[in-house]
Amino acid sequence: MIPLKDDVPSRTFPFVTIGIIILNVLVYLYQASLGYHGQEIFVRQMGAIPFEITHIIDIDPRSSVPIPLTVLTYMFMHGGFLHLLGNMLYLWIFGDNVEDSLGHIRFVLFYLFCGVMAALIHILSDVNSLSPMVGASGAIAGVLGAYFLLYPKANVLTLVIFFLFIRTIKIPAILFLGLWFLIQILNIGSASPVAWYAHIGGFICGILFIAFFIPKGKTRYYP
Repeated sequence: MIPLKDDVPSRTFPFVTIGIIILNVLVYLYQASLGYHGQEIFVRQMGAIPFEITHIIDIDPRSSVPIPLTVLTYMFMHGGFLHLLGNMLYLWIFGDNVEDSLGHIRFVLFYLFCGVMAALIHILSDVNSLSPMVGASGAIAGVLGAYFLLYPKANVLTLVIFFLFIRTIKIPAILFLGLWFLIQILNIGSASPVAWYAHIGGFICGILFIAFFIPKGKTRYYP
């Protein structure tokens, strides 16, 4: 299932959502300019490595930022173009409405909070892992969790591809995001390098903590 757009118009211009997308694209272009070996070094320096964070040990190649800050830097890096494209598509479709409900500054704080919490939950799943985690999906999962709670009756125009069946259909947001969350759970333990615990943790944090970020009197539920 590939989301194409939702049917909830935004009342304000999504400066932050667009800014985050631009920042992620710029970082990716910088990564790509480093070449294969340079990218590998950059990812190990700026990605979130569970062992480094839990032991506060900087393993070569040395990072240019303090190890604890990699729980922030990791969420602006990506492992490939499709990784970037998928994450930015979800942020573009669901982020503007959550930003609309929170306001620009609160949305920044919420996004970063969910990204950090997603990283910590991933780290707790394997504290001795030496594999760097990169990607905005943990933070975006928090945005999806918030959308799930705030706009359950919205409809998401979705491209469904199942063998020869290719259709665009409207799916209620509560169903679309519920299926997305179920897929994350079902993939736990798979051989895939995807940080499933970060997705699950980010989504749950988005649901649990969105109420603390919404300004009083500005809560907007759909419709």
